[in-house]
Amino acid sequence: MSSNQLDKKSQAWSALFSEPMSELVQRYTASVFFDKRLADADITGSLAHADMLAAQGIISADDLAAIQKGMAQIREEIANGQFEWKLALEDVHLNIEARLTQLVGDAGKRLHTGRSRNDQVATDIRLWLRGEIDLVTGLLRELQTALVDVAAQNVDVILPGFTHLQVAQPVSFAHHLLAYVEMFARDEQRMQDVRRRVNQLPLGSAALAGTTYPLDRERVARTLGMEGVCQNSLDAVSDRDFAIEFAAAASLVMVHISRLSEELILWMSQNFAFIRIADRFTTGSSIMPQKKNPDVPELARGKTGRVVGHLMGLITLMKGQPLAYNKDNQEDKEPLFDTVDTLRDTLRIFVEMIGGQPNTQTGAKESGISVNADAMRAAASRGYATATDLADYLVKKGLPFRDAHEVVAHAVKTAQDQGVDLAELPLATLQGFDARIGADVFEQALTLQASLGARGTLGGTAPAQVQAQMARHRARLAG
Repeated sequence: MSSNQLDKKSQAWSALFSEPMSELVQRYTASVFFDKRLADADITGSLAHADMLAAQGIISADDLAAIQKGMAQIREEIANGQFEWKLALEDVHLNIEARLTQLVGDAGKRLHTGRSRNDQVATDIRLWLRGEIDLVTGLLRELQTALVDVAAQNVDVILPGFTHLQVAQPVSFAHHLLAYVEMFARDEQRMQDVRRRVNQLPLGSAALAGTTYPLDRERVARTLGMEGVCQNSLDAVSDRDFAIEFAAAASLVMVHISRLSEELILWMSQNFAFIRIADRFTTGSSIMPQKKNPDVPELARGKTGRVVGHLMGLITLMKGQPLAYNKDNQEDKEPLFDTVDTLRDTLRIFVEMIGGQPNTQTGAKESGISVNADAMRAAASRGYATATDLADYLVKKGLPFRDAHEVVAHAVKTAQDQGVDLAELPLATLQGFDARIGADVFEQALTLQASLGARGTLGGTAPAQVQAQMARHRARLAG
């Protein structure tokens, strides 16, 4: 049988049609050149289906053995780049089935018994996405570990905490980094939660209504390591809410990456000079020789819009579809694939940038981010970051907080007029605002260290609390 005859016979509907599909329509409707990445999932799902068909007596043991042998060869051909993907066969499923039939004859034709491409593709996407979620979850854990490691080296480094991008209160730089650990920990939880809903089996739903064959769907689910079976055949083949949910979780990860990126970009600028990003993560300018540009965080910030855009595309794709399967759903794959690729690549490069690479001499990992503790402390000192501490000091001396707030506002105004920090105002000047202020104010309220150490409530920035939070994260990440 010629290749063209085989391709025609592989089109199960060809006998119904009086003319071939136009080349333009063929190219417009084909998906093989992007959905071929589902090949391994397709083969895995097909093998589980064949195993069940044989166990149920629907195909023979000889057919099963032939299918297994043929699929092993196809898998090897794909891995070696020897498999010929044909546009005329539309998609990954028909390409593999056609090659299987070419290799093992009628046994290959019997494989599709009791299933449709509708439940087949829904299964393939879920199998593939489950594996990608596992990779993403692992990368999220690596990123959290890298952030905790950098935090451990900077517990006593004082950073100005900002609200409205104005200096607010001093915080430990480690505490600031642990805020992102919390975000990425929630992202990890969301991914694990999405995985449970992804890991449900559509196979056996056939085109939309189930099948007349005595399939054992639970057996297939167990073989594939899935946590359950989709309970409604119409829903199983037609909805892509699991892909939308993944895209939403991925968008949140990228939003958190983008927030961190924005801070890295600001901190690296000369106006802040809080950090230095290693040369391997930056680029220069074609015209300005002094420039070092934070391209990695800038691109991550930009790629966030790309991932969020894919989420909007998938939601829009789904919103107008009647039950059951529609060809619209072919458009779910490219945005989903690109979301996975973008998220995975972004996380990998951030793990390397934050976590660093092992030093060739010491073997210790060196982060791609260097901290300028002096610049951070100087910025905290310039912004009257201990003003709230002075108000709290007065409250402890018996002044109502609102009155203390007003007193400190006058003190800050005076310090601003004189171009000095609160701690540089003479004691007599401070006592002019309120007689309760004593000489102990400098050690108890107006130093950055005192401000940091005083915030010892659960979740606060005091070094002891930061150490406790790091221990909690390390225990969680080691589990």
